[in-house]
Amino acid sequence: MLIFPAIDIIGGEVVRLTRGEYDKVKRYSSSPVDVAKSFKESGASCMHVVDLDGAKSGRTDNASTIEKIVSGLDMFVEVGGGIRTEDRIKHYLDCGISRVILGTVATENPDFVGEMVAKYGDKISVGVDAKDGKVAVNGWLDTTDIDAVSFCKKLQDMGVGHIIYTDISRDGGLKGTNLDVYQVLCQTLSLKITASGGITYVDEIKKLKQMKVYGAILGKALYEGKINLSQAVQVAEGSDAC
Repeated sequence: MLIFPAIDIIGGEVVRLTRGEYDKVKRYSSSPVDVAKSFKESGASCMHVVDLDGAKSGRTDNASTIEKIVSGLDMFVEVGGGIRTEDRIKHYLDCGISRVILGTVATENPDFVGEMVAKYGDKISVGVDAKDGKVAVNGWLDTTDIDAVSFCKKLQDMGVGHIIYTDISRDGGLKGTNLDVYQVLCQTLSLKITASGGITYVDEIKKLKQMKVYGAILGKALYEGKINLSQAVQVAEGSDAC
């Protein structure tokens, strides 16, 4: 299983939200590049970056900051937030991003997602953000009536090979992740699943690995010292490649 330390960006700074609420922002660093370097020094080979401004606005507001992160950094970097056109996909891939994450557009225009997956293959992932079991969009500000687990199955049927599933109620809470939903997803789907939202304990990493989850995103637990990144990588490491 792979560990993806997370860098969430607002206004060019590294932040974390609690349950996706933009009025509950905690700032950790003014230098996302330095944070990325520290992750690499701790043994991470992959990284998860989100433009939170872009997720809300529908634009790639922090694209220049993200480009600085990936420049000269020999890591697998996946990026999400405001990526809703092929031009934005191509821009990120051309500047060295390894995989782009489509979120809101997957519910608004699933045909577009199918076209992008057919064209770019495993360089495309879909972020499925769930609030009370329903898909949330626009930076988690709006909740649809779409069942999140059923939506994951629909994405698989469309040819999507990788999803990032986040239980918003757990995100940033430092009280553990929703292991039950990942068990359901692993039993139901054959695509690659990355767990995101509230992972706080090393024991959870062990359990996710036993489920054969593809990856785990670590955010606030890293920044608050609840999990040591080097230890997490050691516990999770396997033969999979990003």
